[in-house]
Amino acid sequence: QVQLVESGGGLVQPGGSLRLSCAVSGSIFSINTMGWYRQAPGNQRELVATITNDGNANVEDSVKGRFTISRDYAKNTVYLQMNSLKPEDAAVYYCNADVKPNWWTPFTNYWGRGTQVTVSS
Repeated sequence: QVQLVESGGGLVQPGGSLRLSCAVSGSIFSINTMGWYRQAPGNQRELVATITNDGNANVEDSVKGRFTISRDYAKNTVYLQMNSLKPEDAAVYYCNADVKPNWWTPFTNYWGRGTQVTVSS
């Protein structure tokens, strides 16, 4: 069983910072791409940032220059550093990862349950 657990969300004022973490646990043989998505009320879930197994990071234009994605391979954890937060960044942030649970199984896409980020004064 593979689990993704996010943490680090909360309430922050505009211009503030938060750091989200997502730890992958359970049966893990290999992890490929990890990423963050977000979904605001009434909106579809949208991609925020991804990082591949070889460290190639990509962030969407809407957060470029403010958000940074990074990864700790030893801890099977992905981070999202969010700076200069705006009210429009408020959403539930979801972690996503392509995980190969065992050497004989294919990569499978998994989601975390999400962590709420609220940006308000």
